[in-house]
This record gives sequence, C-alpha cells and structure tokens, in this order.
Amino acid sequence: MTVKTSVPSRSTITLDIVDGDLELGKHAIVKGLQSQARVRVNGTVYCEGGNSFECSLSAENLEAENTVTIHGDLEIANTIEVQDGGLEVHGNVHAKEVDVDRALFVSKDFTVDDVEVGGSLRVEGNVKAESIEVGGTFEAKAEVTAENVEVGGTLTIRSNAHINELEVGGTATVAGGKILDIDVGGTFESTAPLEFKDIDVGGTVRLIGNSKGEDIDVGGTFKAEGDLGFEKIEVGGTVDIAGTVQGCEMEVGGKIDINGSLRLSGTLEVGGKISASGEIAAKDIEVGGTLRARKVDAEERVEVGGTITTGEGTTARFVEIGRRGEVVGLIKAEEAVIGKDARVESVYGKEVLLRTGAIADNVYGENVTIESNCRINGEIQYTNRLSLGEDVSLAKTPQKVDRLPLQTK
Repeated sequence: MTVKTSVPSRSTITLDIVDGDLELGKHAIVKGLQSQARVRVNGTVYCEGGNSFECSLSAENLEAENTVTIHGDLEIANTIEVQDGGLEVHGNVHAKEVDVDRALFVSKDFTVDDVEVGGSLRVEGNVKAESIEVGGTFEAKAEVTAENVEVGGTLTIRSNAHINELEVGGTATVAGGKILDIDVGGTFESTAPLEFKDIDVGGTVRLIGNSKGEDIDVGGTFKAEGDLGFEKIEVGGTVDIAGTVQGCEMEVGGKIDINGSLRLSGTLEVGGKISASGEIAAKDIEVGGTLRARKVDAEERVEVGGTITTGEGTTARFVEIGRRGEVVGLIKAEEAVIGKDARVESVYGKEVLLRTGAIADNVYGENVTIESNCRINGEIQYTNRLSLGEDVSLAKTPQKVDRLPLQTK
C-alpha cells in the first residue's frame, strides 16, 4: 500500500525525503531543511493549486490543479501534468512528459522528451526535447534542440535552433542554426545565418546572414541580407537579396532586386522586374517586364517582354525581345528575334530577325531578316543571306563580309 503524506491548505511544512506520495492542499508551502535544499518524494506529488516549493523538488510524477511555483530545480522521473493553471520553475527542469494547460515558465535549462502547453511556454535557458507543442506562444532565450516544434501563435528563439520540423501558425523568429523543415503561416525571420532544407511560408521571410538550403516557397515577400544558396525558390510577390545568389531554379511572380550576382543551373522565371548589380546567369531566363544587370548569360534562352539593360551585354543560344521592348547593351546569340516596334542597340547572331517596325543601331549576322518599316541607324554586316522587307530605313548600305566583327579567328 502506497504511503501518503498530506499537507493541509494554507500551511507551511519543512521536508527532506518523503516515502510515498505527497499531497498538498490549496496554497500550501513546502520548504527544505536547508536553504536551496532538495525535497525528494519517492512517489507522486499532488497539488490542489496555488502551491509553492521554496526548494528544489524531485519526484516520480507531479500532478497539479491551478498554479504551482518551484523556487529551485524540478526533476520528475516521469510526468508533469498541470490542469487549469500554470507551472513556474526558477531553476532547471528535467522530465519525460510535461502537459500544462496554461503557462509554463523555466528560468534555466529545460530538458524533456515531450512537452505540451496550451497557452505559453517561456524558457530562459537551453531547451532539449523530442517534441514541443504550444497552443499560443513559445519564447526561448538560449539554444533550442528538438525533433519537432509546433506552435499555434508566435515563436521566438533568441539563440541557435537545431530542429528537424518546425510548424508555426503565426510568426516565427529564430537566431540562426539548422532547421530542416520550416512551415509558417505568417512571417518567418532568422537574425543569423541559417541552414535549412525546406521553407514554406504564407507571408514574409527575412534571413539575415549567409544562409543555405534546398526549397523555398513563399506566398508574399522574401528578403535575404547576405549570400543565399538553394535548389529551388518560388515566391508569389517580391524578392530582395543583398548578396550573391546561387541555386537551381527560381520563379518569382513580382520583382527581384539583388545586390550581387545571380547564378542558376536551371530556369529563372520572373513575372515583373529583375535587377542585379552583378551578373545574371542561368540555363533559361524568362522575364515578363524588365531585366537589368551588369551582364546576362544564359546557356539556352533569354526571353524578355520589356527592357534589358546591361553594361557587358546579353549572351544566349536564343534571345527574344517582346513587342515594344528595349535593349541597352549588346545582344549575342545563335538566334535573335527582335519583336515588333522594339528597339535595340547592337545585335549579333547566326540567325537574326527584326520584326515589323523594329529599330536597331547595328546588326551583325550570318543570315539576317529585316521585316517592313524597320530602321537601322548604323550598319548591317552579314556573311550569308540578307532579306529586307518594304520601307526599311538604312543609314548605310549593308555589307556582305567574310567574317563578322565579333567572330574569333
């Protein structure tokens, strides 16, 4: 038969070791034999609520109603369960399972297998856990190491995080580290370099410091203040990166601003505008609006609906400029198509086509086709064939040459 020690409500008792269970009435207080002593209970501690331990406590289990305060460390071999209240621990906490209805506060380190808090969880020391589930807010001032973290409202980790799966309904802020899978409904921010596998955020992402991962999927805006490496990024709104970007595929519905270079092994697709202070390089580039960079280099295709502005030119196997588009800088391609009423500077290619009403400064090609009502302000040089439509305005007589100016010997 289990021995039970009972403490009346609103009384104070001094204990050392309790054989069996300990039952506390409402607002009962427990003290240790000496200051900062540990009371050991070889069974379960039952608290009716409003209880305070002016000492450290160790037990098999802790079960409570309403709020319990521990002024010391709390070490529970199995389970902590608090119903209709909270738990406040001014020390370290060790347990297997923790279930608190309202709020849990730990002033030092928190080590647990599984924790579930209905309201808020706040830890000022390190956190180590298998699973963390919080209905409201979770705030940690030191490092957090966990397999799974799920927060319904707001997450704040002010030091490195090492988490396999992170799911937050509202806003999440971390201070760098390594988080494999990130799923946030609202806003996600890392204030230090972050390593990740997948980021899936409904609203806004902000990364500070050099970060590296695999897949990024953002419904709103994405901002990185540092270098960024990834496999695939898909953003519904805008992208702003202050650093060098290196990855595979990039698809953005709005605009992209990069204070550095962008290098992709796959496709770049932008619905609006893209601007980079350095080079933009990819296998295929498709831009609905305008493209601005020091240099544009595509392995296969460049298709731009609006404007291209470069200092060192655009190079690709195939380049197409949309209707009424404008290009500042050289175009060099195997095949170049200049849309109706578009305007370009110098264009070079094996096959060059200027559609009706296009304007070019200079045209160099093996086979050149210029449709009606085009205007050439400079020269035309070709090595094989030239076809001119009606009412083409020429500043100079076209020249058939053995070698084009940009061809190497």
